[in-house]
Amino acid sequence: MKKRYGFMRVGASVPKMKISDVSFNVEKIKKQMEYASENGVEITCFPELSLTGYTCADLFLNEHLLEAAKKGLIELKKYTQKVKGVFIVGVPIKCDNQLFNAAAVLENGRILGIVPKTYIPNYGEFYEKRWFSEENRRISDTVEIDGSVIPFKTNLIFQERGDDRRTFGIEICEDLWCTYPPSNDLTIHGAKMIFNLSASNEIIGKAEYRRGLVKSQSEKTISAYIYTSSGINESTMDLVFSGASFIYENGKKLAENNRFDFQSNFIFNDVDLARIESMRLKDISYMGVIKEREKHFDVVFFDGYDGDCTLVRKYDEYPFVPSDAKNRDKRCEEILNIQSYALAKRLRSTGIKRTVIGISGGLDSTLAFLVVVKAYHILGLDTKEIYGITLPGFGTTNRTYTNACEFVKLYGATLKEISIKDACLQHFKDIEHDLKNLDITYENVQARERTQILMDYANKVGGLVIGTGDLSELALGWCTYNGDHMSMYAVNVSIPKTLVRYLVKYCAETAESEEKKRIILDILDTPVSPELLPPSESGEILQVTEDTIGPYVLHDFFLYHFLRYGAEPAKIYYLARETFKDISDQEIKKWLKVFLKRFFSQQFKRSCLPDGPKVGTISVSPRGDLRMPSDASVNDWLAELDDK
Repeated sequence: MKKRYGFMRVGASVPKMKISDVSFNVEKIKKQMEYASENGVEITCFPELSLTGYTCADLFLNEHLLEAAKKGLIELKKYTQKVKGVFIVGVPIKCDNQLFNAAAVLENGRILGIVPKTYIPNYGEFYEKRWFSEENRRISDTVEIDGSVIPFKTNLIFQERGDDRRTFGIEICEDLWCTYPPSNDLTIHGAKMIFNLSASNEIIGKAEYRRGLVKSQSEKTISAYIYTSSGINESTMDLVFSGASFIYENGKKLAENNRFDFQSNFIFNDVDLARIESMRLKDISYMGVIKEREKHFDVVFFDGYDGDCTLVRKYDEYPFVPSDAKNRDKRCEEILNIQSYALAKRLRSTGIKRTVIGISGGLDSTLAFLVVVKAYHILGLDTKEIYGITLPGFGTTNRTYTNACEFVKLYGATLKEISIKDACLQHFKDIEHDLKNLDITYENVQARERTQILMDYANKVGGLVIGTGDLSELALGWCTYNGDHMSMYAVNVSIPKTLVRYLVKYCAETAESEEKKRIILDILDTPVSPELLPPSESGEILQVTEDTIGPYVLHDFFLYHFLRYGAEPAKIYYLARETFKDISDQEIKKWLKVFLKRFFSQQFKRSCLPDGPKVGTISVSPRGDLRMPSDASVNDWLAELDDK
């Protein structure tokens, strides 16, 4: 199942070790190999010089240690016949009258290839050139071990037979810290994963820098980066090693171990190679330097296997919203700045100082209004020039009406109330529509009447109509064409509904007064509704949006994986099932089909969107991220789901 959707389980191990005791180290590595196999880990990486220990110093020049390392490598090679997976171990290798710090790749009783270290540090606390040669001093491209001739070079890409997504390359410690790491070339020539065998000591500040380095290289090369380093059992004569290990995917941390562990430790997670491939296809600059950096890379095939079918990787239910509260607040402030400064620039460019915005007492118009207020503060404009217009209709409830009016007045804007009822009644009469027929015509007449009033009033006062619709509504087409779909500048156009809620909550928590906070929190507590159908006899909202089109938490999840990573419907369904354990499979499939049908059929609305700022990684603007035919067929996408 995991392999079908592009997942591959990878691991980083820091085994318990003894310096120069190869027999002890081999046994501990075997135990970690067993653990990896039992947990479905398909590729496991061990630290630099893991067979001997990194801190053997001049013992590396002793024949006994080198012979023991060779025998240990052969023993591990044979042992891989008993366990499933690919294993990468660090070992000193003699070749061409020199000694190389190298990584050996083992699978099914074979040594598939050996990669020597490219850059040898010889500064500060490092003296590796005393024992090891740099890769470019090697003469041979092969080395013979246990009767087999094995590729011995840096330009090796390892690929699973029959699947060119499951590819990896290797670099060793210092290789990552240099100006031009080998992983730059390995990844543009096809490696989706980089495994780094390291021996990085600890000094003040280095842990954070190292973490950032791995994160950055993973992001820059659009790859999964698996890093493992020598542990505390190395010599502490002059240095201390912590055994830091990470798994990153395109800059996102999937796993990190606890450092300073005297026992063996192991981390693993599922990297999404299909996602990596999708992001590389979208980034047209990714291969922009291939001709200048063109090299020859040999492909070494490994057998591979489909590991444990249970996905251990966790996905956020709210992918647009940071899970950490501190980061979420920072993100909210940044988003509000982007929105408000974008509007401020538009007002400065046009010379217009007045804005018109429809205030419904709902989430979207609340956020848009707060953005307008912030833009006015940025420009030093009087908020009285903001015209907040409430437009009560047949479905307006006392709660939303009262909140809308009080909200506008609290922020010092100009409140206008213009009922749409008489105009709509006249229009129903003109087009001969039965008032008892509460169909889409009944609803859209109201939405278009509201937009017409806003546009006309803007003409009257010389202002801009500010759009309030959000990204989720546009993805689903949940807006009236040439109604709330239209404005003169749309500040929420790339904010998904789930994020709108958090932004409004942030504004409540940072409000200047308790009264403002109270009203905003009550708006947050109000069901999402267009209020186009009559309320209940007791005045409560009956037309709840999510009852009709489905939960926004699901739709935003679908939207994120569909647009951000080009995920196929079956994979989105699989991820949603793994993520939303409290929602039935039938419900998830039902709403995913609704999402797909509406996303395809409503493109014509997105093809003529007004201007508005891109805020996050996803936008549906026809001038930016999404160019899609309005008449594309959704049938194949739906058919894939029918098979699940």
